[in-house]
Amino acid sequence: MRTNLYRGVLALVVALVFSAPAFAQGIVKGKVTDDKGQPVADAKITITGAARNAETKTNNKGEFVQVGLQSGEYTIIASKDKVGQQATKVRVTQGVPAEANFTLTQTSGLSPEQKAVQEAAGAAIEALRAGRDDEAIAKLNEVVVKIPNCSDCYYNLGIAYTHKQQWPEAEEALKKAIELKPANPDPYNGLANVYNAQKKFDDALAMNQKASELSATTGGGGGGNAESIYNQGVVLFNAGKYPEAKVQFEAATKADPNNANAFYQLGMTSLNLGQIPDALAALQTFLKLAPNDPKAAQVQPSIPALQQMLPK
Repeated sequence: MRTNLYRGVLALVVALVFSAPAFAQGIVKGKVTDDKGQPVADAKITITGAARNAETKTNNKGEFVQVGLQSGEYTIIASKDKVGQQATKVRVTQGVPAEANFTLTQTSGLSPEQKAVQEAAGAAIEALRAGRDDEAIAKLNEVVVKIPNCSDCYYNLGIAYTHKQQWPEAEEALKKAIELKPANPDPYNGLANVYNAQKKFDDALAMNQKASELSATTGGGGGGNAESIYNQGVVLFNAGKYPEAKVQFEAATKADPNNANAFYQLGMTSLNLGQIPDALAALQTFLKLAPNDPKAAQVQPSIPALQQMLPK
């Protein structure tokens, strides 16, 4: 019986292959008013970021909420005909909603440079989301010729090149993004992914550590820091350094107790270490946090077997 149980758990370890960390989900909320302080209903809210864009409208109170955003920096534009237009940037992290409030006037429109960056970023992101990486690369390269100090453009270029596994080009673009905006943790995380894919684990870990430091010192909040800690665990896990990876995943779950992926990876790391009680506790928490996650269907059948393996 015990042999069959071990085989069942071994099958789980084999089946649940390690995947790249899922992007964190975040929220942006805010309010739009006019120059008299009155709420602006039905104002168009356009949200543009490194991995997706979104669009919504304000309600009768001038308020808006957008959920399901990945962690990172976003440009938010509020606009309404005959009232005005205004843009701002916010950093979205897990746990704490980002806030963007606007006061629209006839003179609150975007500058030509902001408009050019916004339009180019929107077109490039749309291409990235549709898997048209070559198109995104072409558009972004056109923009950086005109606006060579566009850090976000270089960051998006790095993401597109990463999708195509063009590692030298991705590394160059992400390093340029860091040069232009050294306090932004996102390009460091991008470089960590590039190095991780090439099994340059020491370099990847260094980039993740830098991203974690920046998240803690630039107002990234606990969610952003938890992501960086989690990503450090990912690098160590891929390098086969399971004890070190476990420390990082445990820290990530403490920094963000709602990070289901961190609990999942903590469970998988504990299994690799043969630490069944820790694996069981982590995987049960994962199932509570993300019962509809695709991995949950594979984890659930393993729970009885793991329970049988607990020390009597």
